[in-house]
Amino acid sequence: MPHAEVRREDPCSLAVTLRLVRRHRGIKQAHAAELLGVTQSTVSRIEHGELKPAGALRTRLLDLVSARIHPARDAALRRLVEGSASPVHLVCDLTHRLLAASGPREREWRRAASELRGQPLWRYASDEIRSAEARLPELGWGERDGTHALTFVTDANGLDELRIVPGAQIWERILLSDGSPARLVTSPADGLPV
Repeated sequence: MPHAEVRREDPCSLAVTLRLVRRHRGIKQAHAAELLGVTQSTVSRIEHGELKPAGALRTRLLDLVSARIHPARDAALRRLVEGSASPVHLVCDLTHRLLAASGPREREWRRAASELRGQPLWRYASDEIRSAEARLPELGWGERDGTHALTFVTDANGLDELRIVPGAQIWERILLSDGSPARLVTSPADGLPV
């Protein structure tokens, strides 16, 4: 069943995302306010869920929290992902925007990564992917002593626009050179690892 109405921040609200990114990158609220062109109290209201950013502020906020592959410092990682013989892709862990994908993953999707790069993939998620995402907070995903890898089985998403094939998926949380979190998504050829 398509979930086109689901917005990008559903898995991790902008309030939580902004707090996590600030903490991870060592950015104080006052500096985030400067970067966003707002007051510190506005940043506080966003983080407490009292203000839902819209328009230009929402765009600036998404730009602030999104992971990006640095053309030089993350080049080796991009080459490893894109050259993988396995179906694998890399997304921003917070926004689900596509950063890189292998040829086998593009064949599964029936879409070129170049068409999708920078776009959030959340709207294509299967029910099992949505359930796995919902479990991440209780697993301490991204926390120092929490889970940094998760393996589960997904069914197809039933969407022709971007096809997710049924089978095992492994999510691994990694940090890019700028400290932003990314998620490596691998579909092992032999199913679930033992």
